[in-house]
Amino acid sequence: MTLSRRAMIGGALIGGAALALPFPAMAVGTEWRLAIRNVHNNETVDALFARNGTFLPEGLAELNHGLRDWRTGESTVMDRRLLALLVQLRDKLELSGGSKINLISGYRSPATNAALRAKGGEHTGVASQSQHMLGKATDIMVPGVTLDRLHGAALALGGGGVGYYPRDGFVHVDTGRVRHW
Repeated sequence: MTLSRRAMIGGALIGGAALALPFPAMAVGTEWRLAIRNVHNNETVDALFARNGTFLPEGLAELNHGLRDWRTGESTVMDRRLLALLVQLRDKLELSGGSKINLISGYRSPATNAALRAKGGEHTGVASQSQHMLGKATDIMVPGVTLDRLHGAALALGGGGVGYYPRDGFVHVDTGRVRHW
């Protein structure tokens, strides 16, 4: 995959802007790791992405790839606050660092988002200006954790948007404004 100069500059600007936003405190000696399994292609990522308050480029790159649009293969720079929120959520659920989060949807390209919206109409839950297209959202479930418990833990964190989709078997979490549906 090749990136245009404009895309690289845009990614750097988005990444820089994300750094200006508040992060959860990270104690010295702390590591942030995420283990993710994409339910559509069964790919797994287990990446250490921060240590002692410093983000690790290799781990971030692994997660950006693992959270890519599985339909098109396109990836983006995922919001580091989202990655931190997923770690907080896993911790809130009292799961180990190696516990896998099942990914239903991470990044969505504008084309994928438009196609999903067109396929199901306005009432599909697919927003025209989805946080997924900004690399700020995931739709997840956690093996061994009920959706009710996952939903409650996500709401308790107050880290952004939380959507509950029990019929579809997932919870949406994003780092947009705090809201729920």
